[in-house]
Amino acid sequence: MKTLIGIDPGTNTGFARMSGGKLEVVGTYSILNAIELVSNSYTLHLLSHGDSNAGFVVYVEDARLRGGNQLAARLAGSIRRDCNIWQEFLTARKIPHQFVRPTKHSMTKLDSATFARRTGWTGRTNEHGRDAAMLIWGR
Repeated sequence: MKTLIGIDPGTNTGFARMSGGKLEVVGTYSILNAIELVSNSYTLHLLSHGDSNAGFVVYVEDARLRGGNQLAARLAGSIRRDCNIWQEFLTARKIPHQFVRPTKHSMTKLDSATFARRTGWTGRTNEHGRDAAMLIWGR
């Protein structure tokens, strides 16, 4: 069974986990709590799949890949730092991951009603959690 995690870095880190095509968690956490959630999820995946990381991927929206003007680059500075932290953590732990370029055509910035209609998620959400979920939805 596939386990996918979406991360929307920032002061409020969006975190979403999907297993077997169903969203299990959509929320917002500090970066340290989100790292712990990823680590715990990966450990549980390995335990239930005989130490195989097949089917486990973390998708991180990567502000370092954002094009645009100097103002946008300056505003994204702390998020770029967070992306560096995520890359260091995921690489050091050998957790399968992919950094995703933020794009205007991706399904992010959905309001809660649209998000609920598309995903079936009925719990409370905010923009960061929804953006993290949309990184993995439909994969």
